[in-house]
Amino acid sequence: MANPFACEVALTMDGQRHVLKLTLGALAELEAGLGEDTLVALIRRFESGAFASRDVLALIVAGLRGGGWQGHTQDLLRADIEGGPMEAARVAAQLLVLAFGTSAGGGDGGV
Repeated sequence: MANPFACEVALTMDGQRHVLKLTLGALAELEAGLGEDTLVALIRRFESGAFASRDVLALIVAGLRGGGWQGHTQDLLRADIEGGPMEAARVAAQLLVLAFGTSAGGGDGGV
């Protein structure tokens, strides 16, 4: 069960529920894989609603890894995410909100 007080978010992928969390290690991996120099730039993209699918994918992978998932980015390319791309984007934004206290809602009043 995901605990938002522990900055955890749930996502159902291929029929299995996963808990995502942005740990320090997951954040370091996220930084290494981003097209931006800082996480602040990624947060700004989510806040403005100008994020790309690669941003969502990178955040989901980092959150899954922080939650103990042992998969790889390639695994997500074929995964069936319950709720589709919109749910993936919502979960990614919620991870940012919980980890950094930002609205990250793309102008819709938050996640």
